[in-house]
Amino acid sequence: MKIAVIGSGNVGGALGAAWVKAGHQVTFGSRNPSGDKPVPGSSVTDVKSAIENAEAVALAIPFTAVAEVTKQIPDWKNKVLIDCTNPLGPGLALSLGFNTSAGEQVATQAKGARVVKAFNTTGFKNMENQKYGGRGVTMFYATDDSSAADVAELLVRDVGFEPQFAGPLKQARYLEPLAALWISLGPRLGLEFAITIAKR
Repeated sequence: MKIAVIGSGNVGGALGAAWVKAGHQVTFGSRNPSGDKPVPGSSVTDVKSAIENAEAVALAIPFTAVAEVTKQIPDWKNKVLIDCTNPLGPGLALSLGFNTSAGEQVATQAKGARVVKAFNTTGFKNMENQKYGGRGVTMFYATDDSSAADVAELLVRDVGFEPQFAGPLKQARYLEPLAALWISLGPRLGLEFAITIAKR
């Protein structure tokens, strides 16, 4: 699959590297393509070109930068758009919640995209190594589109997580606070712990 990763920081780099390893064609979209070093096996171009040539797009940028990206594409032409962002403000407090979410805001801004909320509830260390006790931990994803859900499940598995469908996109209102909980526990537990589902 042709995947555009918008953002080449820790999260974008970890996701891109995992998808390259899984055999996907990964292109990073950057504001400074000549200055970015691509993940081995990937390429780098400008943001608009990366999105236009992709089948699926992962937003791995600060939420405050989302509008700048989405407005570059007037029609997303049914692409799967994975929103990995969290709307964190000062003091890591959520700036959205209750009656909307970052995921829902992305859906209103990216016209014609099939938006999925995923890869926002844990950190890049767990994206680089997802195994605890010999198995991948849970990665939740939420979307209103069943075919986009199928793509998300595949890409979640290809990173190494155990996918868990969380329901419609409005469930991002719960997934984003879960991310805030994970982040808030980090200073005490370190970056290499995970919140996962255990069934019996």
